Amino acid sequence: MAKDDEKKESGEWKEFFWNPRTHELLGRTASSWGECALCKALDLTAARDSGMMIRPKGDPLEIVYNVEKTESWDSYIQALDNFLAPYNDSQQAMKNGACVPDQYFIQEDSGEVRNNPKRSCQFNRTMLGSCSGLEDRTYGYQDGKPCVLIKLNRVIGLKPSNDEKSPFVSCSAKVSKILPDLQPTLITNIEYFPQNGTFNLMYYPYYGKRAQVNYSQPLVAVKFTDISFNTDFNVECKIKSSTQFKISERDKFAGRVIFKLRINKA
Repeated sequence: MAKDDEKKESGEWKEFFWNPRTHELLGRTASSWGECALCKALDLTAARDSGMMIRPKGDPLEIVYNVEKTESWDSYIQALDNFLAPYNDSQQAMKNGACVPDQYFIQEDSGEVRNNPKRSCQFNRTMLGSCSGLEDRTYGYQDGKPCVLIKLNRVIGLKPSNDEKSPFVSCSAKVSKILPDLQPTLITNIEYFPQNGTFNLMYYPYYGKRAQVNYSQPLVAVKFTDISFNTDFNVECKIKSSTQFKISERDKFAGRVIFKLRINKA
């Protein structure tokens, strides 16, 4: 079985086990099970444990290349091209609608229409500006100004803000917990796309794979425009919001993502 099929089945199984959108546990509502304390606990967990991830990504989580050696960064370009293909404006126009920004896209989700297909909002590739791969086919890697895409993992029913302001991404050099007095190498200039690095409210709440087949996760592109060559940078990007996102030193993906960035040049 292909990896994509395995991931799809895994996602469908997770949604069947607990669907916070419909509040069904193993396909049954709390009333059919009786009072379900587990349902409430799972709802709370889903609301807090929203992880982040980057593209391109490697194992370990790092982006290391030499600007003078095309073969060292070509795989990053290919990965970004493949990842962003579904975000092409033409594809988004065919599958998704233009929504009103800066407010939640609430859709009727109860009674007889609870399981009906839901509409999804367009996230157009052009919104990523110079990190779209359209203006610069190398996403800045050729010039030593690489773009990194950040996505917030899908959580059914999540409303990532409670003050009507879209959450945003903020990146900086990570301070060492072992040597807190040791100042990290500074990252001085960072550009964010869309403007201000926001995950607009119109992409929330998410109603699940079955209800929103064409859902496109919003992205934030981070462009590092002034990175010193031949230097290790431990980058930490966090989600900033009025809603309290869980951040744990034991989990580097909970409410944030940490990765190594190094650009070599002779």
